[in-house]
Amino acid sequence: MTLNRRAALAGAVALPFAANGARAQDFPSKPIKIIVPFAAGSATDTTARGLGQKLSEILKQPVIVDDKPGASGQLGASAVATAPADGYTLLMGTNTTNAANGALFKKLSYDPEKDFAPIARCITGVNALVVNNDLPIKSVAELVDYAKKNPGKLNYAEASASQRLSGEMFNALAGVKIEHVPYKASPQALGDVVSGQVHMMFPDLPQALAQVQAGKVRGLGVTGPQRTKVAPDLPAIAETVKGYSLVYWLAVFAPAATPKPIQQKLFDAIAEAMKDPATVQAMTQGRMEAAVIGLDDFATYVKTETKWWTDQIKAAGIEPE
Repeated sequence: MTLNRRAALAGAVALPFAANGARAQDFPSKPIKIIVPFAAGSATDTTARGLGQKLSEILKQPVIVDDKPGASGQLGASAVATAPADGYTLLMGTNTTNAANGALFKKLSYDPEKDFAPIARCITGVNALVVNNDLPIKSVAELVDYAKKNPGKLNYAEASASQRLSGEMFNALAGVKIEHVPYKASPQALGDVVSGQVHMMFPDLPQALAQVQAGKVRGLGVTGPQRTKVAPDLPAIAETVKGYSLVYWLAVFAPAATPKPIQQKLFDAIAEAMKDPATVQAMTQGRMEAAVIGLDDFATYVKTETKWWTDQIKAAGIEPE
């Protein structure tokens, strides 16, 4: 091989890296969009808006939050999976979109593993078990007893993988059969629990507490392994139903081919944003936990979580749709 040819080949290989470096150096030079795969008013939406406001200050560009709910988060996740891999379209993903959906659906409109670059886990939280006020049930133990004495008469609303698994795990471990009623959006589902169209639900804690504190539903417990400092008066379901535990997470993902320097720049900005107590308060509403993991560690975490959610979904007897 001639010297000139070697030099030409070396230059050709170096060009993509040089281009990536130039893009990262200039990034961001225009507004960034965070797509939320669930409805406005959900914990995912609140988290994205709280984070986006601070990121816009740090990155010196507008950060726009765009809600695209539907199909258990598939619509929003697919929009990011097929977006240009330039760091300007991000997903506020969850354990539903990026760990559980693969086990819940026979065919997904995106590949949770291959289509995304994990940037940062931001938040962890728990769901809460709430019931309609007209039900004669004031504790988890009373719910188990009522369900056993009235098989097939109770139902629960669900609008995400974590809500569905919360219900089916409860069925399996408590030895009851409470039917699930699927919804497209969590706020609508919780509204129907308030009105009595559905008996109960396992919404995320921020949504649940708003309704519990307003006296519109009765809170019975939380899905974490122990009581949460956010709502210490609500017992852990595990205090009555042994072995019960479910924690969800919210995280930022980019399209898979996003250059590593841009991924790093995004993570650095997110980590800086979450050092600000006011930003964390806006993201969590004081009802979830800040829990940042970034890049390679987060990629490993997602793989571990995907296996856990897949195993739990199978153990709960949930058949893919």
